[in-house]
Amino acid sequence: MMAIDQPISAEPSGFWKLILLVAIPAITAMALTVAGAERLLPPSSWWSALVDTDNAKSQELLFRHAFMPRVAVSILAGLGLGLSGILIQHLLRNPLAEPTTIGTNAGAGLALTIATLYAPVALENGRGVIALLGGALTTFLVFLLAQRRQFSPVAVIVSGLVVSLTCGSASALLMAINREYTEELFIWQSGSLIQNGDAVIRALLPQITVCSVLTFMFLRPLRLLEAGDESAGSLGMRPAAIRLIGLSIAVAMSAFVVAAAGVISFIALAAPAFARIAGARTLLQRMVWSPLIAASQLWLVDQLIQFHFREVAFPAGAATALLGAPLLFFFLLRLKTVSLDSRDGTFAAVTPHGMPALLLLAVALVVATGLAFFFGKGANGWGSIAAAEIGQLAELRLPRIGVALAAGAMFGVCGTLLQRMTTNSMAAPEVIGVSGGASLGVLALFVVTSSIDGLSLATAASVGALATLALVMFVAGRQRLSPEKLLLAGTSVTTLASALAALALASGDPRTDFLLAWLSGSTYRATPTQATAAAAVAILLLSVAPLTIRWLAVLPLGETVSRSLGLGVVAVRAILLCLIAIPTAVATLLIGPLSFVGLMAPHFARMTGFRRPAGEIFASAFYGALILIAADWTGRTILFPWQIPAGLLTALAGGPFFLIAMSRSR
Repeated sequence: MMAIDQPISAEPSGFWKLILLVAIPAITAMALTVAGAERLLPPSSWWSALVDTDNAKSQELLFRHAFMPRVAVSILAGLGLGLSGILIQHLLRNPLAEPTTIGTNAGAGLALTIATLYAPVALENGRGVIALLGGALTTFLVFLLAQRRQFSPVAVIVSGLVVSLTCGSASALLMAINREYTEELFIWQSGSLIQNGDAVIRALLPQITVCSVLTFMFLRPLRLLEAGDESAGSLGMRPAAIRLIGLSIAVAMSAFVVAAAGVISFIALAAPAFARIAGARTLLQRMVWSPLIAASQLWLVDQLIQFHFREVAFPAGAATALLGAPLLFFFLLRLKTVSLDSRDGTFAAVTPHGMPALLLLAVALVVATGLAFFFGKGANGWGSIAAAEIGQLAELRLPRIGVALAAGAMFGVCGTLLQRMTTNSMAAPEVIGVSGGASLGVLALFVVTSSIDGLSLATAASVGALATLALVMFVAGRQRLSPEKLLLAGTSVTTLASALAALALASGDPRTDFLLAWLSGSTYRATPTQATAAAAVAILLLSVAPLTIRWLAVLPLGETVSRSLGLGVVAVRAILLCLIAIPTAVATLLIGPLSFVGLMAPHFARMTGFRRPAGEIFASAFYGALILIAADWTGRTILFPWQIPAGLLTALAGGPFFLIAMSRSR
């Protein structure tokens, strides 16, 4: 796990960098705010419009109940997101952590999706309550699962990610089935600061104020966690209690913001990173500067939206990602390398499972493959295919099965390689940005042409993936391919792609049905050629990956230990990155970007005893293939003759199974 509380800058100019990082966006936002207010009313009428609004004048009503409340909410939401982001990252010791990590945003989104479809009357006056309840329930589930492991960072992160993926898949599935009723939800899930009165401000101001005061009152225990759980315990503190209280405060802040403005998650990830990069070296400094950076940037982004998109409901969360991701790239070029904390036991070597366990997994995969081919649901109900139908159905089913098996195995192996290389249990193949780059290439293709075929789609996705890989390696290569820089740069690309995809899906373009299917991960259009190519790449990956076993065993010990053992860290990271990126790009081209498989297959392997690199590699391949073949078969049969994308079902069905297994494991 990354020790994000290491000093990352010793430059005396750090303070002025922080000042400029806040002042430039704030001054620009102020100028745009003044210009926007002048479009509505002359400056001489501003005060009277605020304190004594003339309801007969539409401009004064807009100024008092729409324009100014929106300014206030953007600042308050930024403050809450910035503080909750740094709090979550500090408590979980992970620079990729933010409110989405612990399930809050996904729970709120699922609750609102269900209410929109099945209880729309409840939304009239209870949208905020519904979002808060949904976020609170999912976060409570995460805490319940992590409680058995004393709220360790890994337990909270993994539980939160699985809950988030499961709720997100459920929301996406409901919206895909009821597309005509959920256009507003696409906007809300991308963040919206549009206001109608000051009720939200009157609720959000005391909420953020109380949470902020509690956070700073809790500063001393938070500082003690910087030395590690053992040191904090030796001083009479209870790390589990500190982590639970701190996360509860952060969850409350993020839930209040979600209820007020929708999902604006990137700013909670980026603001703490900006603060660290600019020179905020202590926890107190980051707790002060992160909220200020987030508030000034969100305020600026919202004013730019109003200036350029006056007649369009442009999502604030998507705009924040569109503008913030390139800026984060720029700042990452100046990020100093931080050391890695090797105290995380996730990658520790324990008594390994051997060949019999791997053979059992192989048998399970063969059985699942046989069932996927021979058994299913047809026009006459459930049953196995007749001998006369094998030849005909083989042309339809075998390519899908082959692509699912190969892509699942590739995602699983790549997830293991990346998590061990970065020593980060949150790392998944798409986090390095390759899947996001492929998505950007596909989105660009949608913009430049109306004619889309398989060749153009593959070309666009390949160009996007390769360009992104080159960019991420360039950014991280300036500091010896630092894992933190790799993950932050890749996450920026993925967030940018997600923001653009959300805008495309909310645009109403009829072609977005195809885009939604690809982004959801599906094998609908698999061909024999694709299946053969995928199998070849998967076999090659499984042949080469065992050669990296020594590297994967040494890298989690930290850079200093790795160098002392004769490991060329930079060269090893470059080789592993290419070994991860190429199969990820191939799998993404064939089946679309999938989050669950590459993230969770390594965790399934470790939970079932495969902790040594060799066993974990092959077990992750088997688990990845099992997950995807089961999801593809379920999506093909459960709502026959309609089909559900496998990517949605991997998290929707695999998430609860993983949580049950986690709750029962040691």
